[in-house]
Amino acid sequence: MDSAIANRQIIEQLPCIAHKPENLETLFDANSFRERLYQEIKSAKERIYLVALYLQDDEAGRGVLTALYEAKQLNPELDIKVLVDWHRAQRGLIGASQSDGNAALYREYAEKYTHKIDVLGVPVRNREVFGVLHLKGFVIDDKVIYSGASLNDVYLAQHDRYRYDRYHVIKNEKLANSMAQFIIDILVSSNAVNCLAQPERPDTKSLKTAIRDLRSELQQAIYHFEPDEIKDDEVGLTPLIGLGKRKNKLNQDICTLIASAQSELTICTPYFNFPRMVSREVKKALKRGVKITIVVGDKTANDFYIPPSEPFKTIAGLPYLYEVNLRNFAKHNEAAIAHRQLAIHLWKHDNNSFHLKGLWVDRRYMLVTGNNLNPRAWKLDLENAILIHDKNQLLAEQQQQELDCILEHTQLIGSYKQIEKIDNYPAQVKKLITRIRRVKADHILNQIL
Repeated sequence: MDSAIANRQIIEQLPCIAHKPENLETLFDANSFRERLYQEIKSAKERIYLVALYLQDDEAGRGVLTALYEAKQLNPELDIKVLVDWHRAQRGLIGASQSDGNAALYREYAEKYTHKIDVLGVPVRNREVFGVLHLKGFVIDDKVIYSGASLNDVYLAQHDRYRYDRYHVIKNEKLANSMAQFIIDILVSSNAVNCLAQPERPDTKSLKTAIRDLRSELQQAIYHFEPDEIKDDEVGLTPLIGLGKRKNKLNQDICTLIASAQSELTICTPYFNFPRMVSREVKKALKRGVKITIVVGDKTANDFYIPPSEPFKTIAGLPYLYEVNLRNFAKHNEAAIAHRQLAIHLWKHDNNSFHLKGLWVDRRYMLVTGNNLNPRAWKLDLENAILIHDKNQLLAEQQQQELDCILEHTQLIGSYKQIEKIDNYPAQVKKLITRIRRVKADHILNQIL
């Protein structure tokens, strides 16, 4: 326990922004998130900065873009910027035919409105497979709306299906200013970042040097703010950012946070594939007696899942690979499951999908993040998070309500044997996994999943 105490001291020394607990609101479903986003866009007075992996050309994406443009026409002085991943915006969906992607939508809107808004593409690497903009957080005036969701029909529950995530509205001018400053000073000002709505865009090859410079700057970047003393009736907020496997402050702080757990640890991830450092800290936490709860999506709640009744695509093997990882982990920790020290919950609700992530430690710390806690997030993508320090448990009721909501559609696994094994997978999936193992590509594949 001495090491946990030492790691807690490290977490407690992180710089914080003071925050009144009544100004942190948790939304519990995608419908509420969609409605609140439209409400905040409509009432914005000074700035709207939306950062997401993508804003899709579908009904929900068009709805958000329309709301932004209408707000801009009513108030031309309103500073509106949408930042999405450069590569993701210029291609169609996986498996779809060649297209100009969502960039065509942005150009269409720019051509029909008088007052333009900036839709900017951020290239984290020269190719999408080696890293994307996975930054989260919408800054609207003095609020930060934080979710792991991107902007499309399923994330915003536009129709019958939803992709479940976490949604927090934080009214805090200092936090909003810090995150806005990063967006303007580091991203918008970079020569690698270009408008996606313009008819002629530079090709990625011509941006090679600028992308390298931006990546180098991002690897050093932090959120700037003047730290506050946290009073007994306040919680602390620490915004964190990280990119790359070396000297990644976000990765380091996540590991320290897990290592600080003394009694309880809850981890949510949509894709069960912990980085080695996280696996090591989870193993240590079990050894020192910490009660651990892991919530993960069932393979059928994975966004890449294709039912066996439909034509098979290679990408449909991913949910099964994650499940193989989960079964191996559960089997290795069967004793902890039997002693109820480790609880694994599988989320499944109709044909909806699961995308939420985060950490809760000892009812004292809560991490809201878009980080999937997998090797890809750890090494390749630009990620961020907000760590909430709540030593007096001022948000305990709200946190418990969110956890209860998350657990509502889950099944508690009593043994690894409850998780389907490879022998029972569809023939094409078994063939794929066998081929991957034969060429010993499973380790390499895990590093980019």
